[in-house]
Amino acid sequence: MLKKFNQSISEGILFTDQYQIVMAQLYFKMGVHEKIVQFDHFFRNYPDYGSHKAGYCINAGLEWFVDWMQNAYFRDEDIDLLRTHKSQNNKPLFHDDFLNWLKKNGSFSNITLRAIGEGRTIHPHLPLTIVQGPIAMAQILETPLLNQLNFQTLIATKACRIKEMGKRQPMIDFGARRAQDRGAIAGVRGALIGGADFSSNVGISHVLGYPPKGTHAHSMVQLFLSMGMSEEDAFLAFADLYPDDCILLVDTINTLESGIPNAIKIFQALKKKGHKPLGIRLDSGDLAYLSLRAAKMLNDAGLEDVGIVLSNELDEMNIWQIITQISEEASKYGLDADRVIHRLIYGVGTRLITSAGDSALGGVYKLVAVKDKGEWQPALKISESLEKIPNPGDKKVWRIYDKSGKATADLITLSDENPQEEYEIVLRNPLDHTKKRIIRKDNISKIEPLLYDIIVDGKLIYEFPSIEEIRKLKNKDLESLDSGIKRLILPHPYHVSISKKLWDVKQGLIKNISEPNNQE
Repeated sequence: MLKKFNQSISEGILFTDQYQIVMAQLYFKMGVHEKIVQFDHFFRNYPDYGSHKAGYCINAGLEWFVDWMQNAYFRDEDIDLLRTHKSQNNKPLFHDDFLNWLKKNGSFSNITLRAIGEGRTIHPHLPLTIVQGPIAMAQILETPLLNQLNFQTLIATKACRIKEMGKRQPMIDFGARRAQDRGAIAGVRGALIGGADFSSNVGISHVLGYPPKGTHAHSMVQLFLSMGMSEEDAFLAFADLYPDDCILLVDTINTLESGIPNAIKIFQALKKKGHKPLGIRLDSGDLAYLSLRAAKMLNDAGLEDVGIVLSNELDEMNIWQIITQISEEASKYGLDADRVIHRLIYGVGTRLITSAGDSALGGVYKLVAVKDKGEWQPALKISESLEKIPNPGDKKVWRIYDKSGKATADLITLSDENPQEEYEIVLRNPLDHTKKRIIRKDNISKIEPLLYDIIVDGKLIYEFPSIEEIRKLKNKDLESLDSGIKRLILPHPYHVSISKKLWDVKQGLIKNISEPNNQE
């Protein structure tokens, strides 16, 4: 871990890319550094894990990012470090006038930020976070914003998919040992928002207000064996010390012939003393088959309430496979499949905290508007790929619900539009002019604005919800999604549309930029 002094440098205002500061100096030298602009943060594609793909994402990371913003500014130490930067001819890269300006004005106190709340289901091309403010500092903000918001959203999405495929059974994050360094810390928050009930990571669990959870490792049993003792001795020692928190890892020697029988002996002794054993943990082998055999053995011993914790490279795909196999085979053992499934607890580590299969969310930060004489003027980046052309201008985002209460589309409009006042709404595909859909007011149950003011001119005006409140929002949004969108494999596409007015503005800008004779 970095020393505290070095950490304050690497994770403070200098937690940005070099080219952000280089561009900020250019804007300063041109005298446009205080021109008010708007950047939109959005992603273009859902995570694609290879054999399966997400049909939605879960927004996360906003509170921590805002906290970072409010505490980040250019300190004397940061300015001194920038003075050491040299150009190729060994001259100062950053000039004194610019550094003096940074020292005086290098904070985010003039930034306005709007965003979609954490826990909400989100989709490609929606402006998730809108940054408005002076171009120099808004530019410097890009890297930390993308770093913090993209990562927690990525992990929250993975956690949510795992939770849903596991039929919302208890789920514990076990990922700290396999995470990318301190990514384990932010990852826990994303996991808790998305679906994890608890984490094994002690420190951040306390910070976030959740009790850390865990079992024990194979090494505990191995140590007892090396001292000439038995697996049963190891289990007994653990149960004596933790009689009301006893979960025993049963696969160190032989799961069915040693581990589970020894655990049963210990659990029966605990019950006689008035304690309630919590469960066994299976960490290897065919987890579906072993879950069934374990459930049968525990039931026969009068331990129907003992849980079965599964771990070992779990993700949404193999949890779905485990549940499918249990559903198909439970009757062979005289078991009720639903009862077996509802005693499972998932310990999910590597494949959650690294978002295995797609380890980065491709969120981007694009300039979409410039304020001129008090009015927002749309700005556009041209690309040969249509999906890489952002939607220009100052915008709003609306979620449209049909008569059954299902979210039927998200609509991006210009800021002066209000679809709540329209009888007939034209939904245009942002990439294909031939695709459009018309929805009438009498087929709509609700139109909900998704963007909220978070910071206005540097002042926080938004009250952040607790993680529990965020989870409720997430679950409510999930219930409003059509089941096809939540499918594990080949999810049905969710409709993200733009208004006719925004479409016309975008096409006009594309024409003006693409045809030089139209530019003046």
